[in-house]
Amino acid sequence: MIGSGIVGAAAAYHLSGHGVSVTVIDGGYRGEATQAGAGIVCPWVDHPDDEDWYQLTREGARRYPELVGALGEDIGYAQVGALLVSEEPAELEPVRALLARRYAEAPEMGVVSDVTAPSALFPPIAEDLSALLVPGAARVDGRAVRDALLGAALRQGAELRTGTATITPDGQVLVRAAREADARGRSLSPPPPEARGTTGGRPSWRQGAPEPPSPERPGREPAGEHTTGPEDAGTRPLGEDAGPHGAGVEEAAVVESEAGGEGVAAGKEIGVAEESWAVVEADAVIVAAGAWTGEVCRPLGVELPVFPRRGQIVHATLDGVDTAWWPIVLPRSGPYLLGFPGSRVVVGATVEDVGFAPRVTMGGLEEVLQAGLRVAPGLFGATVTETRVGLRPVYAPGPPLIGRVTDRVAVATGLSAYGLTAGPLTGSLVAGLVLGEEPPIDLTPYGPPG
Repeated sequence: MIGSGIVGAAAAYHLSGHGVSVTVIDGGYRGEATQAGAGIVCPWVDHPDDEDWYQLTREGARRYPELVGALGEDIGYAQVGALLVSEEPAELEPVRALLARRYAEAPEMGVVSDVTAPSALFPPIAEDLSALLVPGAARVDGRAVRDALLGAALRQGAELRTGTATITPDGQVLVRAAREADARGRSLSPPPPEARGTTGGRPSWRQGAPEPPSPERPGREPAGEHTTGPEDAGTRPLGEDAGPHGAGVEEAAVVESEAGGEGVAAGKEIGVAEESWAVVEADAVIVAAGAWTGEVCRPLGVELPVFPRRGQIVHATLDGVDTAWWPIVLPRSGPYLLGFPGSRVVVGATVEDVGFAPRVTMGGLEEVLQAGLRVAPGLFGATVTETRVGLRPVYAPGPPLIGRVTDRVAVATGLSAYGLTAGPLTGSLVAGLVLGEEPPIDLTPYGPPG
């Protein structure tokens, strides 16, 4: 696995559990989506006209209780429910109808009900909002999930290596010590308008594509004109100097036949310094490199239109307040809010097509804070303790990518804002594909082009 995000860690966990020799290659760069994700698991409200997307997220959510039991440790998972809120009661009717239609095949969502006093469940929320409660919704700590999956894989015999990985045209994996320059993603143009949303037809309850700048404030930075640099920030506690960093390969996997390697001749073939690269011998390669998947696979002659979509979120604390069982708050548009143990509240996120720029910006913070306070004015006195930013991988043509691009190389990416919902399942699906297992769902809709 090149990298160790939630998809890569899940694939390594599945493979090592079947006795396969696995090497996980972790670039350790900032901007990885798993490290920044808020942790919302509520698939039933989104993708009303895209059954392929919905199937993957629904099945991903459905498997979480089993995963919690199998891992046997705290991953921050709790079914706290979700409040769907709106200033206009009529705006709740389409999502109410959607949930009613989906209930028969997804009873785990729970019985949806009206909430006359949302502030009784989420005290900071505005008093004039109408709300529906989806009791089966859950939140999870993405970092904890990834760490638990990777830790279990290592205990099952997987190996973890830190460095930058590349693939040669014949599918060979080369690794070298990570450098800051390796973290700089290629500057990509924004996707075409038809590719910007996460679904077609009727909109999802949550925002899926960037909104245009409002006339009273300047637009965001141009897409594709900024790559990462020393000033960019991934996860940064306030007041802490994060130091130089970048963004790089999020997830990928190498299923080994023989670890290690000589690393010299292969380096010559692709024009890199022969002393800096080592070969990892492998029978199969899984690339789950997040927004970088297209770049990783390009030497294979495969064009995969995967691009980064930036999300900035804010973590705040309410001293002395028990927020552990507060429900998720999902407005029709604008920010989500959710509570975690430790008096912590998460508010996010921006939806920005700005290329590989994992930076916390003043404009992004303004957007998140102002919108968050409109929904929950009771957070005005909360202490901002941390900001996070992640580059969500979006596959422009449609649903996520899960499948082979060559006989030796498979890919798994494009989960957009649903990585923590569907990531563990996606990792197990691509691992099963490599093992020749019969998939639990039809993978045809998720196959790469060609």
